[in-house]
Amino acid sequence: MCGIFGTFHFGRGATDRATLDAMARSIGHRGPDATGCFSNDDTALGNCRLSILDLSEASNQPLLSDDGEVVIVQNGEIYNFIELREELQQTGARFNTSGDTEVLLRAYEHWGPEFVRRLNGMFAIAVYDGRQRTLRLYRDRLGVKPLYLAGGDGDRLWFASEIKAILTTGYEVRPDLAAFAQYFALNYVPQPRTVFEGIRHLPPGCMAEISALGGLKISRYWDLATIQPRAGMSEGEAKEGILALLDDATRIRMRSDAPFGAFLSGGLDSSTVVGFMSRHAREPVRSYSIGFDDPRFDETEYAVEAARLFGADHRTEQMSNDGVDRWPRFIWHCDQPHGDVSFIPTDQVSSLAARDVKMVLTGDGGDELFAGYEKYLNIFPNGQTDHLGPGWEEGFARDSGLLLPGQDEGLLIGALHEAFRDTRPHQALTDEIRRADHQDPINRVLMAETLTLLPGNNLVKPDRMAMANSLEVRSPFLDYRLAEFAFSIPGHMKLAGGQTKAILKDAVEPMLGRALTRRSKQMFTVPVGEWFRQKLAGYCREMLLDGRLGARGLVAESAVHDMLNAHLSGVANHTRQLRALISLEIWFRLFVDRDPQSLAQATATPPGGAT
Repeated sequence: MCGIFGTFHFGRGATDRATLDAMARSIGHRGPDATGCFSNDDTALGNCRLSILDLSEASNQPLLSDDGEVVIVQNGEIYNFIELREELQQTGARFNTSGDTEVLLRAYEHWGPEFVRRLNGMFAIAVYDGRQRTLRLYRDRLGVKPLYLAGGDGDRLWFASEIKAILTTGYEVRPDLAAFAQYFALNYVPQPRTVFEGIRHLPPGCMAEISALGGLKISRYWDLATIQPRAGMSEGEAKEGILALLDDATRIRMRSDAPFGAFLSGGLDSSTVVGFMSRHAREPVRSYSIGFDDPRFDETEYAVEAARLFGADHRTEQMSNDGVDRWPRFIWHCDQPHGDVSFIPTDQVSSLAARDVKMVLTGDGGDELFAGYEKYLNIFPNGQTDHLGPGWEEGFARDSGLLLPGQDEGLLIGALHEAFRDTRPHQALTDEIRRADHQDPINRVLMAETLTLLPGNNLVKPDRMAMANSLEVRSPFLDYRLAEFAFSIPGHMKLAGGQTKAILKDAVEPMLGRALTRRSKQMFTVPVGEWFRQKLAGYCREMLLDGRLGARGLVAESAVHDMLNAHLSGVANHTRQLRALISLEIWFRLFVDRDPQSLAQATATPPGGAT
């Protein structure tokens, strides 16, 4: 697990070392153990390393081929590196390290640019091939690891694991109104767009090829939407396949030379992962959770129950104060506004775990693959789909998005309102629903959210908040083999009997027991809506009504005033809209205004936390 950064110069020209050092410092939290950089007249590749496999200096990056012509850096982990190493050794390849990055180097040398198809892992990889004067960038299949690009149509292209590294090069911050329209539509910005005009996110399952002659070319090497359903699959076959793949996905994610543990909320997915970990662990699994003083959100009793069941060494901590002090920090580390405040407790549980371990396993991904959200039952009651009418795809996107129908009128103003009206901001989600037309409607929605919501928001949370604490996160549910199998299972099995994740629950109940398996789902978030009405009322007014948000020309301050008053008085519940507006204003203060007070809050070390 690391951070990577670099550039390609189309006209040839060395990159200033001070610029590369600034890029490295900006993402040093992603890899505090070592920093390295390679540069020539064509390119520069840098890495900030968090040592998990082969803790020796021999695996510090960049790594170069024996002739010095191929240079590689990566952010991530290759879970099948042992099997790939053995296969490459049979072809005569020799290894100087026991880490996974050298396996990537030898794999590229042997199989060429298509080596990525053989990888099982989470990764963002950069390979410079001096023989072809070509830079190749790769992102893992499901978008677990981020990789941003800027430029490509001028004299230089920049890339990095976080946008802030690109900004250190002097890249001008220009807000992208179409991206803000998507944010108000979906509560996150779907890839490949970002809120920074001219900076794009390399989509999951894609590679970019950059050369002086060919420019920038992006192609897809893997596509979940090509998976075909198996109409005749039995429930027994589905359960057997799920268990076998989850078991192996967990086993290979426990490969580590550094101490590791697990996030354990007590929910179905994290409890399942800890259950499988306990089968392969040589000592008790270290597990971590965050509790809340509001019982509607607190799951610690279930986390303790799961830890006891599997003999885990469990540690829990109460959510500190109201989390406001961490809000600028979470936006700073995300680079973009996100309306989901569960980033804040994720930051705190990451800080807790990082005191003991350098890597954790999590249950991320299970809700999207197996239909874990109640909103799926709202549109597919009891797993039924025959009631759907024309345009149901747009209805689902709007109903599960941020702004209620018609709420953009009066709230959004000027060019942003025009962008919301004219750019079809829900399109990223609805297009993916329609693209998988060979699947049943349930799987079409789940696939679309796996390809948009998951990399656009739900995987940003564990990556950014764990990396803010120099902690690596791995999720067995995000093994691409399990994702492919999940979408060969008929959708009705996932919502059978009016149960979310029905087939997954049936599969793991013998291991977890009925109480942990069948209990009601609780969202991992904080009661911020209640806090807005109580101890955070003044904070809301300061953030939203001090004149700065209104002066940006994006939202009408009078409409925000009415929305906030309606919420504070209990007449309406505008929690989601208010927290999205606060995140937006924090983003502007950090990245556009460069407000000293906001930056100080964002970059300060929280009590008991990592830098």
